[in-house]
Amino acid sequence: MISEEKFAARRYTAARIRVGAGRARLVARAVPDPGMVAGRFSVLSPGTERRHLAGTDREAGYMTLGRAGEAAGWVLAPVPHGAAFDPACPGAVTAPLGMDPGMVALARFQQMACLGLDRVPSEDLSDVVVVGSGPVALGCVLELSRRGATNIRVVTARRHAPIGRAPGVICVPSEGAGHGRLVIDAAGVPASAAALTAPGGILGLLGTPAAGDALGALQVHRGGWAVVGMHELAPAAEGAYQDAFTTVCRWLSGHLDPTLATVWCRTVPGGKAPELFALLDSPGRPAEPVLLLDWGTV
Repeated sequence: MISEEKFAARRYTAARIRVGAGRARLVARAVPDPGMVAGRFSVLSPGTERRHLAGTDREAGYMTLGRAGEAAGWVLAPVPHGAAFDPACPGAVTAPLGMDPGMVALARFQQMACLGLDRVPSEDLSDVVVVGSGPVALGCVLELSRRGATNIRVVTARRHAPIGRAPGVICVPSEGAGHGRLVIDAAGVPASAAALTAPGGILGLLGTPAAGDALGALQVHRGGWAVVGMHELAPAAEGAYQDAFTTVCRWLSGHLDPTLATVWCRTVPGGKAPELFALLDSPGRPAEPVLLLDWGTV
């Protein structure tokens, strides 16, 4: 996700969706400036979308894909849903040629975990718990697998969660998860993840908590925990953003069964966005964790 200050630079056209007061509405396509690429697909982050739906009217979305031509790789930019954008805008990354949009979106969520895990001290992957089963959690378990984890407990209340198809994953309810030496909150519920962290363990905060969520300092002190903020825009070396994205794209292309893309990714016509947004907080929400909107015909 990119900051509001980055959005303010306006190196993109208007969003195709605005949200607020519990509903989403479509917006007509804006004429792009010269040199911009058209937003062909955009990717939902369900937790972010739900928070924005509950607020006042605003542009929706934070990740859109476009490319300059058939011979070019997809560029992902941190701009609202369906916007045309400057491919050199802050935070944009380019995928290798040949990757389809669903896999590119999946790589983008894995990139978040890659950057976050680089900040975890004394990484121990023999005893790992991940809280959540959405796109952030899926990207996290794939990155843990890339780094060598072979036994990853995923805490989720969802039955038959698609994340269970990821390498090394065992889905468990919170009461059966036990404790982990490394616990990663990928759902924005730090208190739940803290309850699963073993004494002397590491608690990683990858999902975005709600404003006002807190961990008790006494709880951290007594547990002897290291708590690591894993926001993808935390300080990193020059070029680390693109380097992490390239690394995970190549790993996915070489190690992941391509048929899993149909299990984890669903593409919905952009014109159906209001109906899809209405389902995000209901039992009828699509099972696939990675949801894309296709703006090709809207």
